[in-house]
Amino acid sequence: MSTTLPLETPVEAPQLLGNSESMVALRALLRRVAATDSTVLVQGESGTGKELVARLLHAWSSRAARPFVAVNCGAIPGELMESELFGHERGAFTGAQAARKGRFELAGRGTLFLDEVAEMSPPLQVKLLRVLQERCFERVGGSETLPAAARIVAATHRDLEQLIDLGRFREDLYYRLHVVPIRIPALRERGEDILLLAEHALRELEASGLGHVRLGDGVQQALLAYHWPGNVRELHNLMERLVILHGGGTVQLRDLPQKMQGAQALPPVQPLETGAEEGGDAANDGLQDLMQLVSEPDEPVLPAQGIDLRAYLERIERSLIEQALAASHHVIAHAAARLGLRRTTLVEKIRKYNLREHAEAAGE
Repeated sequence: MSTTLPLETPVEAPQLLGNSESMVALRALLRRVAATDSTVLVQGESGTGKELVARLLHAWSSRAARPFVAVNCGAIPGELMESELFGHERGAFTGAQAARKGRFELAGRGTLFLDEVAEMSPPLQVKLLRVLQERCFERVGGSETLPAAARIVAATHRDLEQLIDLGRFREDLYYRLHVVPIRIPALRERGEDILLLAEHALRELEASGLGHVRLGDGVQQALLAYHWPGNVRELHNLMERLVILHGGGTVQLRDLPQKMQGAQALPPVQPLETGAEEGGDAANDGLQDLMQLVSEPDEPVLPAQGIDLRAYLERIERSLIEQALAASHHVIAHAAARLGLRRTTLVEKIRKYNLREHAEAAGE
């Protein structure tokens, strides 16, 4: 998202399509929340439409005639982010040749959308917390106190509680943002909405002059069965690609990406059955379970020269944790279920093996 985004005042509410139970409930929730001035935290996987939800909250609110200002906290360098949010006075830093309003000031009494708020640096998290607490701010290099009257809608695809455990997000800021949490369901949870959105995308593409295609036998079933890690964005991109490559014709199953051909819905992750709770010496923690999970051609053989059992077990444990994180798209709660561990226990092991970057890398 560009740092020079113009202010926008929507003329009409954007569409949030879907007839599934989860989407009907989501629209009802948005109607209720839009009537308030409460801070909202929108959570959902990448591509689910978090900005669309923020725009809908604005369009359905009493602030609709005022500005909707969006800023992507992950797209602006950290050293520029403070000025971007709060503005600066002339001479505040090298290159500041004129005073400039920040996003809070530009939003006025409208809506300020903080996208990817989890990417905000720790020092800036402190400054944002102060603004949310005191409802005022100062420009960089200035002394005048300005009101922060905009309604705040924040969004992230990350697990903020997980980042709090890892020391990467302030818990007090989380509770300031988490006044009204709104979760957007993943596309794979929305059933027939997948086909509805696909047809809508095809109609939009045809109306734009790009062309038209029909979906042949087996294609709809493949779309329904696919996992959709990129969600609605991935679906729209696929429809555009199919129109470009097969415009005027019928899309066959063989025309879909290989990963979608013969796709089957993935079962939910179930925790492994385990024995007693973890505890005691970390070197011996879960010894029996580890030995059962590790696939080896034969029973382990003790070398004649002996073995460093602690290092051996730690190597196995680290490897299994890395595999569980990768298989769970780096979501700690899911990885913990695969390993039969409590979430807090897995967090400690991630710290122990210095796997923070593995845990923090969310799949796009």
